[in-house]
Amino acid sequence: MKPITTAIIFIEFQNDFTTPGGSLHDAVKTVMKQTNMLAHAEDLVRQARMAGALIVHVPISFTENYRELSPRPYGILKGVVDSNSFRQGSWGAEIVDVLRPQAEDIVIEGKRGLDGFVSTNLDFVLRQRGITHVALAGFLTNCCVESTMRTAYEYGYQVYTLTDCTATVSEEEQRLACEKNFPMFSHPLTHQDFLEQLLTAEVPETVER
Repeated sequence: MKPITTAIIFIEFQNDFTTPGGSLHDAVKTVMKQTNMLAHAEDLVRQARMAGALIVHVPISFTENYRELSPRPYGILKGVVDSNSFRQGSWGAEIVDVLRPQAEDIVIEGKRGLDGFVSTNLDFVLRQRGITHVALAGFLTNCCVESTMRTAYEYGYQVYTLTDCTATVSEEEQRLACEKNFPMFSHPLTHQDFLEQLLTAEVPETVER
């Protein structure tokens, strides 16, 4: 793993999830506190940027009346509609301040469902930049993060899921996703363990003479 061929993908770090007052914050705040995900994500993005890794943000957003979706949505997307979440131009759809995109970051547009690759040009952007390794962080652990992880695995990337930079709606679901599902399609790591591998890759080996 080298920083120049590695991307850190931040999925839906938006106010509706991350911030008190966000429409879905109460649903995830317990696991956010358990994993300390915002502080870890802030540390991750700072060190990864300094190392030269690509920072990619993948927010989700919809028009005011959710006309992109079925008139009768069900499952997780029904919950988005019922809670009026992630409306374009709203405070709730904005990326949280501590992860505000910088000039050198890439913000992927067009995410309308669970998988960060579907309905977006994420794969195109990663391949254009020569990315071979991706690390995933964000919401929900067992939904959008897992969906994106599975596709990245199928597409042939080396996939890392950052267990302490993710959150979902219950501690049980968080644990089961990280322990049971993530190992089948990725290398589950804490952000610090991932950074150690990323940063060590840039340290030249000492040759004994």
